[in-house]
Amino acid sequence: MSGSQPTTDDLVWMAAALQEATQAEAADEVPVGAVVVRNGVLIGRGHNAPISLSDPTAHAEVQALRDAARALGNYRLVGATLYVTVEPCLMCMGALLHARVRRLVFGCYDPKGGAAGSLYDVTQDARLNHQIAVTAEVGAEESRVLLQRFFQRKRETQSGLYPHSKNAL
Repeated sequence: MSGSQPTTDDLVWMAAALQEATQAEAADEVPVGAVVVRNGVLIGRGHNAPISLSDPTAHAEVQALRDAARALGNYRLVGATLYVTVEPCLMCMGALLHARVRRLVFGCYDPKGGAAGSLYDVTQDARLNHQIAVTAEVGAEESRVLLQRFFQRKRETQSGLYPHSKNAL
């Protein structure tokens, strides 16, 4: 499912995405982080924040795309690469396609919701007007460990995953 081999730069930028993921974890959000890079320059960063922002669209990828778009003053991120610690969902892949991101580099696969090769693959769908090159499993082990540690801690310490939500059921 991986389209190409990672470069040294890919490892550096994935480390930045992993730093974002640790910020999400520190905020008690699911530890996913993302950065957007264009021409070797970091132009956007973000981490999961749907709970703290009460916003179901506040995934790491969307946060990073928003940050990059503000930095460039343009919602089109032509030529950009998005690095994210976990395979993006359908919503995030839709945002990547609309932003015209050139390349996606991600850590671990998400077999329950991933849309870049595991459950779905919209990155190469010829019916769409844009395709995205993909490099998978860069920093996969580190990404997986962050997620496993987070959810293990949740199982051990709480009866529900998000009892701190404003309107928990």
